[in-house]
Amino acid sequence: MDNSLPPADELVLVDRELAQLDARRSQLLARRAWLIRVLHAPAASAALPPRPPVADSTPRGAQNVLLTLGGTLLTIAAIAFTLVSWGSMGIGGRAAVLSAVTAAALVAPVALLRRSLVSTAEAVAALGMVLMVLDAYALHRVALPETDGLGYAAVAAAVLAAAWTAYGSALSRLRVPLPVAVVAGQLPLPLGVLAAGGGSTAFAWAALLTAAADGAVVLWARPAPVRITAVTGAVALGGWALLTGGLLSLTSPWDGAPLLLAGAAVTLYLAWRRPSLAVAASAVAGLAAVTAVGGLLRAVVPADWAVPGYVLCGLAAASVWWLRAGTAGTTSASTPEAGTRPGGSTADASGARLPAGVRLGLACAGAATAALGVVWALPPVAAGLLGPLARTTEVWSGEHAEHASAWYPGTAALVLAVTAAALASLPRLWARCGALALVWALLTALPVSLGLPFAATLALQLLTSAAALCIAVRPGPATRGLRTTAAPGGRSGAPGTDSGPGAPTPPVTAPSAAPSGPSADGPSAPPAGGPGAPWPGWAPVRPRTQAPVAAPGTVLGWSAYAGGLASAVSAVALSLDVRVATFLALGVVLGLCSAVAVLGVDARRVVSACGAVLTATGLVFAVAAAGGFEDHWTALGLLLVPAATAALGARAPRPVALAIEITGGAVGLLALGIAASRPAFLALALALGGVIAAATAVRPERRRFAAWTAAALFLSATWVRLAVWDVTTPEAYTLPVTVPALVVGFLRRRRDPEASSWTAYGPGLAATLLPSLFAAWTDPEWVRPLVLGVAALVVTLLGARFRLQALLVLGGTVLALDGLHELAPYVVQAVGALPRWLPPALAGLLLLAVGATYEQRLRDARRLRDRVARMR
Repeated sequence: MDNSLPPADELVLVDRELAQLDARRSQLLARRAWLIRVLHAPAASAALPPRPPVADSTPRGAQNVLLTLGGTLLTIAAIAFTLVSWGSMGIGGRAAVLSAVTAAALVAPVALLRRSLVSTAEAVAALGMVLMVLDAYALHRVALPETDGLGYAAVAAAVLAAAWTAYGSALSRLRVPLPVAVVAGQLPLPLGVLAAGGGSTAFAWAALLTAAADGAVVLWARPAPVRITAVTGAVALGGWALLTGGLLSLTSPWDGAPLLLAGAAVTLYLAWRRPSLAVAASAVAGLAAVTAVGGLLRAVVPADWAVPGYVLCGLAAASVWWLRAGTAGTTSASTPEAGTRPGGSTADASGARLPAGVRLGLACAGAATAALGVVWALPPVAAGLLGPLARTTEVWSGEHAEHASAWYPGTAALVLAVTAAALASLPRLWARCGALALVWALLTALPVSLGLPFAATLALQLLTSAAALCIAVRPGPATRGLRTTAAPGGRSGAPGTDSGPGAPTPPVTAPSAAPSGPSADGPSAPPAGGPGAPWPGWAPVRPRTQAPVAAPGTVLGWSAYAGGLASAVSAVALSLDVRVATFLALGVVLGLCSAVAVLGVDARRVVSACGAVLTATGLVFAVAAAGGFEDHWTALGLLLVPAATAALGARAPRPVALAIEITGGAVGLLALGIAASRPAFLALALALGGVIAAATAVRPERRRFAAWTAAALFLSATWVRLAVWDVTTPEAYTLPVTVPALVVGFLRRRRDPEASSWTAYGPGLAATLLPSLFAAWTDPEWVRPLVLGVAALVVTLLGARFRLQALLVLGGTVLALDGLHELAPYVVQAVGALPRWLPPALAGLLLLAVGATYEQRLRDARRLRDRVARMR
């Protein structure tokens, strides 16, 4: 079967392929030319042609400045004429002048607008409005001098606002009259109330009505300057009204509540109609409503229940977020308006009755009120947690200090309980963490709020610690009910990590083209579509890295763990009042920390293991105090802790083993410090510590550090024991140790030439040289320093001859210190005989010499360091 194309079709196909090859060749050549330009760009770019000078101002700006100055000067002249020259003219002249000038200033913008002189018309119109204010002032001075000033000003402001509104509506191209009319409209009602002698409540109502009128302007006016001016006036006057209502709710709730509720209704309606202001306006409305209702409750309930009343109102306002009812309506889904509500909220088959912005604002207001209530309830929590740490009684005295916040209202616990219940009902991770923290705070505050006795308080604190640590180990039950969201890439995310109901899903966008402008990574690429533009295959797309999100169990576990540790510390501090309670609390805490160290995960195991070691140390102290042991016996008992940690470290996982061994070592240092007052027991403690370190050195991963530590402890124990025995000739005890040690080291080096000289000869040499050096510094005779110096010199020479680092360093150090000890008296005598100016002069010369040859000396020091480091 012949599958070849007809000649005509094959010719078309060949031509098409050739055209594609030519296009690809053009792209490659353009890319090559661009790359060559980038690689061989000249060092200095060609000088740019001079630019023409930039004008300091535009013609439009200059025109506006001139018109503003002209209008200002005319306004000043009109004011001066009205206030100064008014009395030199008769009534006819006055009326004629003001009427003529005002009419001319108001009519002239009509003709100017026809000639498209908008800015000039604006300036003349502004002058005309100023003249109208002067006309009103002149009318009051001439025709109505007996009229009350505030009342006349209120009426005049209303008339001027109406006139300027009509004027601005007739000449819609003018931008000044309508905003100025809005400003004038802020004055009539407040000035009228002041003229009528109304109090602060009446003035607040007037301000609220004016703010409501401003809100209507915001909703129905179209020009942006008018809306901005109205919003400013509404915020100022409405804020004043709400603040007045808030103050009245504290002193006279039945007078402040209607004002606050009216303000909340106006603000909520504005939030409903304006989605851009929905969150802020509804939050203000929610706060006003909560303040009003809470003030009414405060008036009828006892004083201790005032804050719980506010918190309940706040939680009721926050619950509005979950209100869902009704359907989306009968609007067809095919129309653009289908499924939408006023205010921009979208409704589905079970759509939200309130817009999302309104619900969010109300929820924020309620949450803020509840948060303030929680802050009010925190003092009993602080007293219950930190009170035992501020001890005012003797340890094991049996006396119990009173709680610092015993006078605080007991309803604080109710606030914590109600808020915790509200948060626990939300399927969100942050809410579950907050509920967990509030439950812990409630259990901590209950002994203070209820005045529980000592035994009940200690039991409750231990139970709180146990419960919190159980949740830290097994946080599964605490994560039940949390919502699960879809992770990027279609995978199921962790529960409780969504942002909230109705949270928008981020759109998936295609990878954009590589930027064509200059970047920090190199020169700019040619513009897209131009010569040399890289095709999409050449534009690398960097993968978007997302921050790792912690699992809900981890977050809740750490939250519970922090509370459990805090309660454990507080319980131990509280138990110091009674001896039996101390042992009970330390035992329970030791068991809890050990359980978490075994069953827990991540860093909680390490922290719990260290806590168990510290608790065991506390038990040792408690046993020693109960038995009346002296300090040196207590120090020996403390060595049981590092011994136990060394034994457990061999079986524990690596991070836990290292942590408990470091903590046990710190306890061992504490034991040595306590035993330092009795040298004999100090020597015994050092020897026991050496035994523990030597046992630890059996483990391969601890051999190097533990072996050196054991050697140092044994050597220190020997020195301390010799000092206790008042030995004046330590060589009699050290040489029998040094000689066999050096023989063993020599045999080790013969069998393993790569062995370090510090391992082979270091312990043996140090066992004799260092005690002899200490003895030589306190020996008034000359024999010991001489013999020690000769021995140190021999050791140094042997180290230099056989390139042994330990011999060179130990011998040189001992030789230098021994020589310094012998020469010190003569140096002191020589310095005393020299003139006082000579030592500073010699020091200056030495510094100059060192500075002049600093680089050479630095190189010599580095060379010496390298040579010593290359030794064995």
